[in-house]
Amino acid sequence: MPDWMSNDEVLESIKGTHETLSVRRAYGDPIELEGVTVIPVARVAGGGGGGAGGGEDENEARGGGFGTGFGLQVSPIGVYEVRGSSVEWKPTVDLNRLLRGGQVLAGIFVVCATLVALARSR
Repeated sequence: MPDWMSNDEVLESIKGTHETLSVRRAYGDPIELEGVTVIPVARVAGGGGGGAGGGEDENEARGGGFGTGFGLQVSPIGVYEVRGSSVEWKPTVDLNRLLRGGQVLAGIFVVCATLVALARSR
């Protein structure tokens, strides 16, 4: 680690990562209504990275640099529904994912139809 950066600065720059990737992101607070408890569930994915620099520039000035980055994606995937002693999983329908899949299939169909049409025209 460069001498211009302390351990505390590095730890401060990534502070909060642990809290961000906690189970509280995947399981929401239970919601109770008319004897039914609903527990929301999400898919959580994240990643991070960092870097440092050093050296001197052309003007003999002291170089340096440090950076960190972090990304997080949280997508709802369903709920657990608790009624008395019975627990039931109810998945979420991801309309955006379905639409993307439909667009991919439509694109494949158009390409195949075009290839068939070209082959017949020869």
